[in-house]
Amino acid sequence: MNQKKLLQGALFILFLSALVTVLANNYGIVDYTIPLTALRWVGLGLLVLYGLKKQSLTTWILISMAIGAEIGFSFPGFATELNVLSKMFLRLVKTIIAPLIFATLVVGIAGHSNLKQVGKMGLKALIYFEIVTTLALFIGVAAINISRAGEGIELRATVHEEIAIPEKKSVGDILLHIFPENIAKSVAEGEVLQVVVFSILFGIALAMLAENRRKPLLSVTESLAETMFKFTNIIMLFAPIAVGAAIAYTVGHMGFGILVNLFKLLATLYVALIAFILLVLLPAALLFRIPVVKFVKAMTEPVSIAFATTSSEAALPRAMEAMESIGVPRKIVAFVMPMGYSFNLDGTTLYLSLASIFVAQAAGIDMPWEQQLLMVLTLMLTSKGVAGVPRASLVILLGTAASFNLPVEPIFIILGIDELMDMARTATNVIGNCLASAIVARWEGEFNDNPTPIQEHVTEI
Repeated sequence: MNQKKLLQGALFILFLSALVTVLANNYGIVDYTIPLTALRWVGLGLLVLYGLKKQSLTTWILISMAIGAEIGFSFPGFATELNVLSKMFLRLVKTIIAPLIFATLVVGIAGHSNLKQVGKMGLKALIYFEIVTTLALFIGVAAINISRAGEGIELRATVHEEIAIPEKKSVGDILLHIFPENIAKSVAEGEVLQVVVFSILFGIALAMLAENRRKPLLSVTESLAETMFKFTNIIMLFAPIAVGAAIAYTVGHMGFGILVNLFKLLATLYVALIAFILLVLLPAALLFRIPVVKFVKAMTEPVSIAFATTSSEAALPRAMEAMESIGVPRKIVAFVMPMGYSFNLDGTTLYLSLASIFVAQAAGIDMPWEQQLLMVLTLMLTSKGVAGVPRASLVILLGTAASFNLPVEPIFIILGIDELMDMARTATNVIGNCLASAIVARWEGEFNDNPTPIQEHVTEI
């Protein structure tokens, strides 16, 4: 049986079994639990055979997501124990981030003959980030005001898990947090923006040295960058297992029924994110002549990793390689993408504006447009630097609620489905940051429309 027929057969069986399962559970049809479970596993078996023939890491990640969902549905008790596998993967990936950012940024800056151009590139990136994230905020506000998803919610004081309410921070505190006081501490605590600032200053300092002094250290950092990409290839072999475990855990401890409880809020977020991609990111890609089809293909693997693990950091190494493969120079990828992790959180900013208004609606508070606008401006500052950590947006949401005297209880309603929402917003963050690197490359006149196929190994096992 060829690959195409295997895939078609597997998808047909899975769709049919899922449809009958929904009908059986919701409309009182005779219980076909055992035959349906067997049918689903037959479909998954065909998917595994397809994966063995395809030999693609991206394919295995998608297959593992399907298998993980089935394990979570059929064996929820066992599935909740699998979370340790995804946590192991995230820990391994986090060991890559700091040295990878440091090495690629230093090489990109110190190996660049024109420091003035580096400054111009940073300014262009910041301008693009602020325009796009502002549009994301307003789309979120518009979406929740149209759907009114928070109205009619019955508040309950049930707290699903402990979240510390953060202290209010001034603008000075936020600005001070950008700069590292101890680079080892910044690396240990996963402060991506602080690592970026240190790496930029280090790269500039190295670039100012004489050639004979600069070259040895530049060679070391180049070797470090190449080593970290090879290190990434090794870690990513574990990605299908980790992604499958993450999906199994999500389905196992929340179940599919949670989609029914807050479907309107979920639908609002997903529709708003799709609208943002179609109305903002796609026109931006077309305006800057980014090859959309190639971009989408390159994005499949990093986006699927981000979606399943709910961590932008987990997708960063693969996203950087994916952008290089479509023609974005490494020096631009290394400079723009880490910056985007603090300044270009498209999915997170959209979610925060939407969720903040939802909290007011659920509490029965009529928030005028002027106050909504003030909340958006507040979120433009407070949302910076939260993309790398799962659930960190909830902490920002709690801080925003405290600032505007909103009740905390609706936030704990959101908490029940936050993982499902986090999947979509994190995937959007990754798409937005990758597109930003491609747009800045085109803006700088350095986008290569005919890249050499040096990165074809990225999706191969």
